[in-house]
Amino acid sequence: MVRRRRMVRNYTDESVDGETVDRIVEAALHAPSAGYSQGQSFVVVTDEARRQRIAELADEAEYVASGFDPWISLAPVHVVVCVSEQAYRDRYDQPDKNPDRAEQHWPVPYWWVDAGASLMLLLLAAVDEGLAAGFLGSHAMPELEAELGLPPDVRAIGVVTIGHPASDRRSGSLARGRRPAGDTVHRERW
Repeated sequence: MVRRRRMVRNYTDESVDGETVDRIVEAALHAPSAGYSQGQSFVVVTDEARRQRIAELADEAEYVASGFDPWISLAPVHVVVCVSEQAYRDRYDQPDKNPDRAEQHWPVPYWWVDAGASLMLLLLAAVDEGLAAGFLGSHAMPELEAELGLPPDVRAIGVVTIGHPASDRRSGSLARGRRPAGDTVHRERW
């Protein structure tokens, strides 16, 4: 499944069964979270008008003007991955994590790490269900968060589009190829 996963940017008009979507999101709920903070959350969007609005906020028109297919608006399912930093701070104020009530120091913002783990599980679960998925960010995150009615302490990290794959034009970035393992994997020391 991991080797079959790739970012898909075009979908057929075939819908995705609600139970399938539930299984995909359920898989993402099993992502790790620091201290079992469970600060990740998801907004599943299937309403056509709301998907169109998300496509607008993500500048799909500019993407299409560059010669690509309109993939965001065509995807029958959007899953917006969200995270709450406050959930982590609250968890790490609990006696079992902070018995001395010391000031919290976060050298790594694990809420972002854990949201990324949830995102990856969404992508893999879609492939496991025989579907395709893509990920997109947006320069209009505050507008996306407002459109979805997110609480003030919850941030969207991006949108996973899910659907039945259609042939698509692959990204020119793929011409770079993957870096060799010898350049990226180190044993014992760099």
